[in-house]
Amino acid sequence: MVVEVVRPGPLATVQDLGRPGFAHLGVPGSGAADRPSLRLANRLVGNAEDAAAIEFTLGGGALRFRHRAWIAVAGAPLPVHVDGRPCGMNAPCHVPAGAVVELGLPARGLRSYLAVRGGLAVEATLGSRSTDLLSGLGPAPLAPGDRLPMGPSADLDHIHVDVAPSPALPEVPVLRVLPGPRDDWFAAGALATLTSRPYEVTSESNRVGVRLDGPVLARAREGETSSEGMVTGALQVPPSGLPILFLTDHPTTGGYPVIAVVASADLPAAAQLRPGQRVRFRV
Repeated sequence: MVVEVVRPGPLATVQDLGRPGFAHLGVPGSGAADRPSLRLANRLVGNAEDAAAIEFTLGGGALRFRHRAWIAVAGAPLPVHVDGRPCGMNAPCHVPAGAVVELGLPARGLRSYLAVRGGLAVEATLGSRSTDLLSGLGPAPLAPGDRLPMGPSADLDHIHVDVAPSPALPEVPVLRVLPGPRDDWFAAGALATLTSRPYEVTSESNRVGVRLDGPVLARAREGETSSEGMVTGALQVPPSGLPILFLTDHPTTGGYPVIAVVASADLPAAAQLRPGQRVRFRV
């Protein structure tokens, strides 16, 4: 049984919960940028939370199901239609054989997740089916005509949930940060500058990192640090003084100083930031 990609929208990739444990080899953790949304979509159709699904960026996708299936869509809220029939988000939805599922554009947020009961059984690399845009590991970004195999569903739990609540996406998210580890490389007051005014997400953002425009963070020391490990949520500051918020496909090492790290609980909100949106930080 397969799912055929009619159109992928601006960007669609296969994602699960990633391939942690290989940073020492230079391999990013990758996986879904908004992990709670991926987990929710999978739970709604009876999958294990780490099953592979499709991450749509700014929606716009269409899939044809050659066989009957159950799907669920979570994450950035957008219209979902099955052969023109509306299908709610955050709820299991039956798709008849031959039907086309179409996604509209999200009213707010950036990334939506479509899970299929049984998961997507594309080939795994280093234990994960995730697409990694930085290293090129995993399946290529989806293109029209791609055929994605569906995994077996006979041994899965029954679908018990009708609909699940979803947290609202704020217009201007406030992300909590932990100072350091290199905040001493910045001028006095740089952390106050970071947290006193909003930043705007630029169009150069992607799964590697969210590039921000706004108040410049002045440096107290010139040069760069020795290359050191990077984590998801790191606010790395290049010579421009404008921070880059690392997301799930970020490089495993870097030489620009990190002024602060976004709290892990706020990373799903960071993953939903879209170009032109404003964001604030709070210690």
